[in-house]
Amino acid sequence: MSPDGGRTVQVGAYFDLRNPMRWRRDPVELYGSFLELCEEVEHVGLDSVWVTEHHGFDDDYLPSPLTVLAAVAARTSRVRLGTGIVVAPLHPAAEIAEQAAVVDLLSGGRLDLGIGAGYRPPEFELYGADMRRRYRDNDARAAQVRELWASGKVTPAPAQPRLPIWMGYLGPKGARRAGRLGEYLLAPDARLWPEYRAGLEEGGHDPSFGRMGGGVQAWASDDPERDWPTVSEHLAEQLNSYRLHARMGYPDLPPFKPVDPDTWRTRRPRGFTSTDYFVYGTPDEVVEFVGDFTTGAPVDTIYFWAALPGMTHEQVARNIRLIGEELAPRIRERAIAVPAAP
Repeated sequence: MSPDGGRTVQVGAYFDLRNPMRWRRDPVELYGSFLELCEEVEHVGLDSVWVTEHHGFDDDYLPSPLTVLAAVAARTSRVRLGTGIVVAPLHPAAEIAEQAAVVDLLSGGRLDLGIGAGYRPPEFELYGADMRRRYRDNDARAAQVRELWASGKVTPAPAQPRLPIWMGYLGPKGARRAGRLGEYLLAPDARLWPEYRAGLEEGGHDPSFGRMGGGVQAWASDDPERDWPTVSEHLAEQLNSYRLHARMGYPDLPPFKPVDPDTWRTRRPRGFTSTDYFVYGTPDEVVEFVGDFTTGAPVDTIYFWAALPGMTHEQVARNIRLIGEELAPRIRERAIAVPAAP
């Protein structure tokens, strides 16, 4: 919270390291470029780098977020490092606790551990995990990891006395679960605050402890008309990849149909999933959406896509600079002017 009672919001950049065949790059070069881009995130004054996890995507979606954050920790000194998310039911609690602690130590206490339940049957089959238990297992991992750190059953301990755990739930039921656990909610949608707050109270936690944050599906441009042909091409790759891979293991779903990116240009949130909307426009238009989307809830961190699949290093670096120079200052200024959630 700022001194005048408003919110303070950290702004970050999100990477998934996709490498689609259409724009295929040498994976060694791609990962080296990623580390340089993380340095740029820090250089332009952004607050965090976030990465994520999926398995078996044909575009090489990042499978090992904590491993890659260990490398980012060595190349940065200030930005926080977040997982948005680790698919926790795929991993033993001890593995998550140990890897997270090592990244936290390497970074000097900069890790934010986001965990989620997952949704793709092929990933659960790959790891021999029970998809039917994914929500229970995800909740259990948060409690188990906390207990392992507190008891000293895994060593070494993290650098942070209470390393933040963010629960990657996007709907009302999940928000309530996160609250009952007494952990943070990795969703920036203010509509979820009443359920999250209720969960905190049910779990015996002070609602003032609650924190929300997460990714915003938006892309800003200083000339939206000029840039739309390029952005739309890479956006279509992003949306089509998600839809194709999300259907794997669900034989009863309708056949996959490629999206028309033009229909997404003005698509706003309807449900509570992160893939049902997209915001494209000038920095002012994106900032206005972020304000409307988050105001009234204790949202103190958001992040934007650093890249869309197949973009060049130069295109991504330019977007990171725009986020750092145009979006972040406006978002912070607007947030500070808005009273914090009660």
